[in-house]
Amino acid sequence: MKKKVTQISLGRWGENLAAEYLMQKGYIIIGRNVRTPYGEIDLVARHEATDQPSAIVFIEVKTRQSEALGPPEISVTPQKQARLISAAQAYLLAHPELVGDWRVDVVAIRGSRRKSRPEIVHFENAFAGN
Repeated sequence: MKKKVTQISLGRWGENLAAEYLMQKGYIIIGRNVRTPYGEIDLVARHEATDQPSAIVFIEVKTRQSEALGPPEISVTPQKQARLISAAQAYLLAHPELVGDWRVDVVAIRGSRRKSRPEIVHFENAFAGN
């Protein structure tokens, strides 16, 4: 089933908003909409925090205009988590120059372009397995 154009544009808007948010937090975006045999990774970033070792971060972005179906982050099901971990591992195998720790984060965005201040919630190391 194909996504509606409005869903695609909402998703792209959310991914751009998430990238801006992460860059303000010191993340360096090194990939967007990266395709792997296990699925797409919305954002790939390097995070070099002063209190932690450098890490490669694979970010799943979920955007919803309302909470009628629940908060955006609940759509990252156990099956989606497994695919994200497999996609991250495939990406790392294809990029041996990226060494060190890695994790998968989820950025949940509630709102729309019409809303002045969408809510952004960042779940670092969102689930085990990495």
